[in-house]
Order: sequence, then C-alpha cells, then structure tokens
Amino acid sequence: MSAVETLLRADLRGFAGYASAAGRGFEPRIRLDANESPWANADAGKGLRCYPEPQPDALLEALARLYGVATDQVLACRGSDEGIDLLLRAACSPGAGAVVVAPPVFGMYAVCARLHGAQVVDVPLRDDDLGFAPDLDAMTRAARDACARLVFLCSPGNPTGDVVAPEAVAALAERLRGEALVVVDEAYAEFAAAPSSIGQLERCPNLVVLRTLSKAHALAGARIGCVLAAPALVAALRRCQAPYPLPVPSVAAALRALTPGALARTRRRAARLAQARERLARQLAARPGVRRVYPSQGNFLLLRLADAQGVLDRLRALGIAVRDVRTMPQLGDALRVTVGTPAQNAALLAALDGEGGA
Repeated sequence: MSAVETLLRADLRGFAGYASAAGRGFEPRIRLDANESPWANADAGKGLRCYPEPQPDALLEALARLYGVATDQVLACRGSDEGIDLLLRAACSPGAGAVVVAPPVFGMYAVCARLHGAQVVDVPLRDDDLGFAPDLDAMTRAARDACARLVFLCSPGNPTGDVVAPEAVAALAERLRGEALVVVDEAYAEFAAAPSSIGQLERCPNLVVLRTLSKAHALAGARIGCVLAAPALVAALRRCQAPYPLPVPSVAAALRALTPGALARTRRRAARLAQARERLARQLAARPGVRRVYPSQGNFLLLRLADAQGVLDRLRALGIAVRDVRTMPQLGDALRVTVGTPAQNAALLAALDGEGGA
C-alpha cells in the first residue's frame, strides 16, 4: 500500500468499484453486453448510441500534455465539482471525518463536506493591505487538531483573487504528509502570473491539484475538469466515480479545445483578459462609492462598496448580473464582478456612473 492510500477510507482500500461494460478488455465487433439500443437515434446526432468510455484515452493524453503530467496522474471528471465530491467520498467515511477550508472561499468544499456528513473546520483568510491570504500555519494546526483528511486551498482564490505560492503549498503538504491530502483548486490558474502547484506533485505525494476547462478554455457548458494527483490516488478516485461520467459531445468539445491552435488562442485571450482586469480594477477604484478593489489573479474582481445593495439593485435593473458575496465571512459589503468584453465592462462602468437608464 502506498503512503497516499493510507489517507483513504479503510473500507475502500480494497474496493473495486462498479465494473462497467467498458472494461471488457477488447474492442468488440458486435456489442451485446451493455443493453444499448441496436439503432441510433437519428434525431439526436452521431456517436450517442453506445455508452462513452469512462476515461477516454485521447482526453487523458491531451490533459496530461496540457498540464505536464503522466496520464496515470489524471482523472477526468465533470468539472472540478465532481473532483471535490470524489475526494470527500474517498477520504472521509459517511458521517465522519473533517476538512479544513479558508473562507471566504468557493462554497462547494463545505457543501460537499456537509452533504457527506464531514465536519468543516474554518480557518479564515487574513485580510491586510496586500489583500487576502490563507494562514497556512493555522491551517496546519487546525488539520491536526481535527484529524482532518482534506485541506482545501483555492489559488487564485474565489472570490478573493489571491494566489498561494507553490513553495508554500508544498511546505504545507510536507508538514501534513501522512496526515492529510492538500487539495489546491486552480480553476483560474490560466489568468494568473504565478506558477502552478502542479510542479510540486512529484515532491509531495499527498498533494492534489484540481483544474478545469470551464474558465479560460470557455467550456463551462461541457463540464470537463480533472484531478491531478499520485497514480494510486487517481486509481482510487476512479473506483468511486460513476460508470460513465463524461458525455461524448463534451469529450469531443474538449478535444477540439485542446488542439495546438485552440490552446494558442486560449493563451492569447487569457493574457488579454488579465490586462483588461488590471485596467478595469483601476477604473472601478476611481468610482465614488467603491471602497476597495482587491488585487486579483483570476478573471474577476472583488469590490467593497459603500452601498452594495443599491449598486446591486441598479445593476439588476439594467440587466447586469454580478455575484452577491455578502453572505460570505468578512464580505458583508462586497460584490464579485467578472471581467467581460470591453463593451460589457463599459456597460458596468456606465451603470456605476448612473448612466444607461433604469
């Protein structure tokens, strides 16, 4: 048993999972083992009559190339959300266990934990002149005190926009080696100037990185993400996954988005968006009633406002949707704004200036 397998639920260490028809071990000429329809649905499109591959080789190879890892370190899943849920299933017994999170942060870590019956231990982000940042020493202590099996970081943070240096992530994982999995959600990494923590995977067997094609790759509707981790952990998560998690059209869309030409366009767009983010941050900071615009490495900005409700009401009246994050800890006066096209950003600024009509 590998060191990382000792961090999984004891009752799942020998768990084989569901054996789908896709595990037949050969490519059949006639498929009569999965109770599929013998006729295609001409109204629905091609390639949908048969169940998809659970983990398509072409997709795993494309994701492995993209992130610079081996294919056995990649689990493709339905967005990062499924990866979070699978980690909870594999590491925490139902109704037991604990996870450590650093709010204000993406809510699905706590939602998945609570649905699973695990304890959620909050270690609030620190807020100072430089912006928000996690207290990694406090997170270490909290993980040990609660015997937590999962510690979640978000870098760039959502909704805060902060980044955690890979060296600091690795140091946290080293401190918790043999005690907990350290999970870094890098959904917005393509927009950040900071390096990824993927390069620390070989050094830290208890490190897990979540990535997604939803943001920079513009495939939110396809629901394709992945877990990058030690091969033993990837294999264990796959045994916990639904039999056929990835729809054929979504896989096809992902493969088109991962061609060299498409990736080059994505990189150019991400760079342009990062420039637009800095420009929009300066413009927003100059608006009356905007108390603070936090530095961000994502495709969004976090704002503190003198009258957040009034701004929200005005934007809604103009058909402009922004994220109300005021229920999150420390953010009672804040909204999160996605960086849009130049026209969308201009409409936002005009609305803040009282222009555009009601």
